[in-house]
Amino acid sequence: MSERTSENRSNAIEIPDLNNLESGDDDTEVFEGSELDSAADETPAIGGDDFMHTDDFRRLFVGFIMVDTLLAMHWLDRKWHKVVEKKLAELEDEPFGEIIVHGGNDVSEGEAESDVRMDKMEQVTKIVFLLNITKVGDHACLFASILITVDIPEGITIIGDDSFNSCSSLKDIKFPKSLTSIEMKDPDSLQTFGHCAFYNCSKLVPEDIDDQDSKEVVAYLRSSAGG
Repeated sequence: MSERTSENRSNAIEIPDLNNLESGDDDTEVFEGSELDSAADETPAIGGDDFMHTDDFRRLFVGFIMVDTLLAMHWLDRKWHKVVEKKLAELEDEPFGEIIVHGGNDVSEGEAESDVRMDKMEQVTKIVFLLNITKVGDHACLFASILITVDIPEGITIIGDDSFNSCSSLKDIKFPKSLTSIEMKDPDSLQTFGHCAFYNCSKLVPEDIDDQDSKEVVAYLRSSAGG
């Protein structure tokens, strides 16, 4: 009985004591000394100097630059709109004796002939043009009866309908190259000046204009339907 017991004990499978196992990394034991271990060593790491020379890094870098640029453009656009909105808000309270001409400044015929507008325009002695506009709007300076001098800035290519109509004291005006460069002998150039743009400007005569190009424009206007 005792012999069988010792034989059974010698053939028994040893079961390790789970409580006495040393802590270790299973992954390390699997790879250690094997082909998988050497393969792991040869796998390139993500990041580092090598990654900076890859196409992925270049695409990532360009993407960041594009995002930053778009964000900057959006910020500047919002800033610019705030500046414009502030300026337009100031236009609601124009200085006495001034009229400010800005982009999209067409004035409806009804508003232009209203008592409030006409009373205001009769006090106007100065026209202020904002930057980057290409047109003096329709009826913009209608009934500015004591206005004497106007210097239209460069960049403006259109004088709207009735824009200076009934400016009866206007006697000196300077047109920009963007207008005077037009061949005035061409009848089609009349479309640059709106209907009755300088009607009832009796004191505006070529002889009193200093600028030679502007003198020719005034002479043309007085001999045409736009004068």
